[in-house]
Amino acid sequence: MSVAASAESPAEPRAAPGGAALSTGGGDHLRRGYWAFVLPALFTVCAVILFPWVFTLWMSLNEWRVGESHHLVGLANYARLAGDARFLESLWHTLLYTVLSVVAPLVLGTAAALFFHKEMPLRGLFRGIFVMPMMATPVAIALVWTMMFHPQLGVLNYLLSLVGIGPQEWVFHPATVIPSLVLVETWQWTPLVMLIVLGGLASLPQEPYESAHIDGANAWQRFRYLTLPMLGPFLMVAVIIRTIDAFKSFDIIYAITQGGPGTASETINLYLYSVAFAYYEVGYGSAIAVVFFVFIVLLSLLLLHLRRRADRAVRGAA
Repeated sequence: MSVAASAESPAEPRAAPGGAALSTGGGDHLRRGYWAFVLPALFTVCAVILFPWVFTLWMSLNEWRVGESHHLVGLANYARLAGDARFLESLWHTLLYTVLSVVAPLVLGTAAALFFHKEMPLRGLFRGIFVMPMMATPVAIALVWTMMFHPQLGVLNYLLSLVGIGPQEWVFHPATVIPSLVLVETWQWTPLVMLIVLGGLASLPQEPYESAHIDGANAWQRFRYLTLPMLGPFLMVAVIIRTIDAFKSFDIIYAITQGGPGTASETINLYLYSVAFAYYEVGYGSAIAVVFFVFIVLLSLLLLHLRRRADRAVRGAA
């Protein structure tokens, strides 16, 4: 029999293992069916996300006040940002608040995860209690901490008086307002870091620890040279989540200080809110929003790059 005679015709259906014929002509129909399911979601994304950003970018190129006619000014709003002292101050506040709000929960959450990873009575109950701050709403948290920060009636100054420390002004003084807000952020989001690190600890292999124990490594050496490097990818996940969340934080800060005293705790989000919805300069506010969006995208790309490096380091050491 010749090769040509034995070859299957492209038009013939393929035989299934059970003897039934499988049609190859339905691929295009299936692909059209996939698009029928995907297109509504794509349309929704474009309508809800893409269009507002394109419109925001266009507004940023205009001088536009609510109730007045607008006209195109090109990049003038962006040039104005470079010389806006209040914008630069809010950028500094945002960076400071973000760094402190990432480092403090990261350190405390890792320590809490190491503690709760050990076998102990009622460990599940204590874990549940520890994560409760993460479940509270921002407005409720702001109300509770505002009362606790009160210079005369707040419980924090009362506790300080018990150890001989005088009353602090907390969120009512420019020098202490950002650390005080970071305290609230740390209280709320340390449990999130703890849960991420607990998941990492549960997945770590035990063979390296057994070998290190046989070699005489103490607890600190095992943590420094084994636990911490292997937890690198999990810690980077916590850093990415906390950095993006803290960088765009608005609700807690606005509910407690409204950016005050003065502008001492005004972040980019609060300044954007003031420009667009208090001064009604939607063109200039849109320029701030675009710059803020670019900052977040660049920061996200940097953090994802560091995350991939941490993954490669762990795989290389394995």
